[in-house]
Amino acid sequence: MQIALDNFKKFNKIKLFIKKYGWCYIFIAMPVLQFLVFTIYPLISAFLMSFQKYNVMNSKWVGLENYKYILHRPLFVKALVNTLIYTIGTVPVNVLISLGLALLLFPLSKRIQTFFKACFYLPAVASGVTISLVWYVIYDPTPEGLLNKFLALFGIPNINWLGKENIALFSLMLMTYLGGHGSGVILYLAALGSIPSTFYEVADIDGASGWAKFLNITWPLLKPTTLYMLVVGTIGAAQSFMQAYLLTSGGPNHATTTIGYLIYKDAFEYFDFGLAAAESFVLALLIAGLSIIQFKYMSSDVEY
Repeated sequence: MQIALDNFKKFNKIKLFIKKYGWCYIFIAMPVLQFLVFTIYPLISAFLMSFQKYNVMNSKWVGLENYKYILHRPLFVKALVNTLIYTIGTVPVNVLISLGLALLLFPLSKRIQTFFKACFYLPAVASGVTISLVWYVIYDPTPEGLLNKFLALFGIPNINWLGKENIALFSLMLMTYLGGHGSGVILYLAALGSIPSTFYEVADIDGASGWAKFLNITWPLLKPTTLYMLVVGTIGAAQSFMQAYLLTSGGPNHATTTIGYLIYKDAFEYFDFGLAAAESFVLALLIAGLSIIQFKYMSSDVEY
């Protein structure tokens, strides 16, 4: 009798809990299901696939063979080096450019700031394909190319920007230097606006120079924003694919082949999905390693 009474009380508690919170779980069920089906399941499937010679009808388990192969594959090593050069060569430079633009805009009025924010953010609205095609015209190696026309004004001969092995990767990096700073400028302007003016007033009383105020006040308080910019920028740069695919097809002589582009080639041209999955997880480890280094040296517990 007592057991039946206890079970009845438990049932009532469960019933009241469902009545009170049931709709909450119904509303979050779809996002959770979507996350499980479209994120967790593909991630687990790709991880298992990386240990297989994958075939839709008959996959063969090969263990670590895919990982051993890519680590001794000259093309993958070249793609890894290209990815590191591209990432290290673009992310810090773009962060500094965004910071510099924000520092120039911050003293201006809010209306003028808004105008420039819109101007700098405009490239983010356009698709990456459109921007790449514009740059393809700019990099036209003939005398009709926009960049070559500009250089001709100074007597510099035509340059095959995308066709020369020693400058092709730099040409792709240059695209990021001259555009895509909108998000960074907006974030830095918001961070600069949140720094209390009293800090600068005290520094003025002490006779601090502008450079001293930047080094001792502005830069330390911008470290959380800078860390975010570095981590997000590293993730995006390390996965670079579109520019290499549209402008150079990884050439010349694989000079612009990145890991992202190599993964695409192995998966969707050679249909070696197991190898491509292994390359994807090596890329994920690379991104994680770079992010950990950034957190180690840039993380800050600044509060104000």
